[in-house]
Amino acid sequence: MVLESIIIPAEMERHPKRMLYVGFIYSTVGLFLGLFAFGKYASLSSIFLTTMPLVVILYKAIELEERKDIVVHGRFSLMKEHRYILSLFMFLFIGMVVSYAFWFFILPPAMVTSVFDSQIETVEDITGGTMDVSGAATGAKGLAGIAGSASTFSAFELVLSTNFRVWLFCILFSFLYGSGAIFVLTWNASIIGVSVGNIFRRVIASYSSADHYTSLYNYFSALPISFSYMIHGIPEIAAYFLGSLGGGIISVAVIKHDIRSKNFKHVLIDSIDLLVVSLIILFIAAVVEVYVTPLTF
Repeated sequence: MVLESIIIPAEMERHPKRMLYVGFIYSTVGLFLGLFAFGKYASLSSIFLTTMPLVVILYKAIELEERKDIVVHGRFSLMKEHRYILSLFMFLFIGMVVSYAFWFFILPPAMVTSVFDSQIETVEDITGGTMDVSGAATGAKGLAGIAGSASTFSAFELVLSTNFRVWLFCILFSFLYGSGAIFVLTWNASIIGVSVGNIFRRVIASYSSADHYTSLYNYFSALPISFSYMIHGIPEIAAYFLGSLGGGIISVAVIKHDIRSKNFKHVLIDSIDLLVVSLIILFIAAVVEVYVTPLTF
């Protein structure tokens, strides 16, 4: 009860950037608890341990947003109110990505393999290659391959259908469990973190034999390259959060209000607005991922 009681959503909405530290600290605690308590099963158990306190925090935040739906009138006014919780959870997500990338990069290879086993397997499935946690990557398409395949419309359909499926799961989990989508989002944060951390490992390994200044230059050049994922990742995750918020608000409203009441209808309309906006953002994120992000590589 300690971790989840630290965060008060109403206060954090006024200082959303603090959630960056929350995301980093919570995911770090979950990662090492999973490692020391569950050993070789740490990759998934650490995700569960991270999400356990976050589920409570997210549910409190959704309840707060549902109360806003009752007292705030006007669609534009409601969307303006929801932007605070969106920024709150975006900073939370970025904090988790930074945490997973940092620990993937800094931990010794044997520990990385244990802690990020499932994430590494997922990244390998996406890239079609093998990830060597010592720094090299063999048999992978690489960034050039991704850029080449991303120019086709079939790639866009694949990305959009995959993102749409995750979006649906976020809505469904939030509706059924109130805030269950945080597991999906934490898992995605770990995947992006592993991808970013792997870029740093590959750069360090590639230039380990170069002179000091060349190594330093290429080390820092990995920073903008690795975070190119954020170009499409931020709007994509924003769409997931908005979808989760819409599903969660409906879930809370079903519990608190008669479905024939005026309040419930008001909440339902706001939730539908959130889902529509999130779907539009998801489409834009897919366009950016396929046609813009590869250009940065």
